[in-house]
Amino acid sequence: MSAAIDLYFSFRSPYSYMAAQLAEDALSNFDVTVRFKPVFPLAIREPNFFDKSNLDRVRYILIDWVRRAEMLGLPAAWPQPDPIVQDIETMAISDQQPYIERLSYLGVEAELRGAGLPFAREVSRVIWSGTPDWNQGDHLARAAQRVGLDLAAMEAAIGSGEAHKSIVESNQEEQMAAGHRGVPLFVYKDEPFFGQDRIDSLCWQLGKDGLKR
Repeated sequence: MSAAIDLYFSFRSPYSYMAAQLAEDALSNFDVTVRFKPVFPLAIREPNFFDKSNLDRVRYILIDWVRRAEMLGLPAAWPQPDPIVQDIETMAISDQQPYIERLSYLGVEAELRGAGLPFAREVSRVIWSGTPDWNQGDHLARAAQRVGLDLAAMEAAIGSGEAHKSIVESNQEEQMAAGHRGVPLFVYKDEPFFGQDRIDSLCWQLGKDGLKR
């Protein structure tokens, strides 16, 4: 008996970063396949989600994610540069988003090559551990190499990005249909488990369903 789990993931989410570090080990105890599904962050999909009227939400996340990462023993520093292009003073989101588009399409391509979650684990750790200029040099290439992928070949396969963008948008529609818009979101048997702190709940459900290896 085996099962599939969908993981909706944003490379701009510190909680997705934490989930990527934890999920593989936790789920390795169960007979499951993780289908990695990159989505654009809510700041792109819903620009008003983090506007100036919601600064309390922003302040909480900035406090909470760091202490949560520290509790888990994970390195934590705000990305340099931020994966999305945003005016911090006005919270306005730019129409041009080269970083998050590249990351999301690479995530799609990694999944097509059978290494979506491992790729996300390595790349998100580079980004969220505070690596300066993570988008330059060979940072991403070395992260891809650690999971057996060739970054140059992946980027060549992405090309204009239109096909990969379509997959991201399809993932977003599936995520909404699953009943939640936040990330990281695990979906098992049409049931959503939201947040890196719900991996234990997911594992409990998998064990209850007799999916332990």
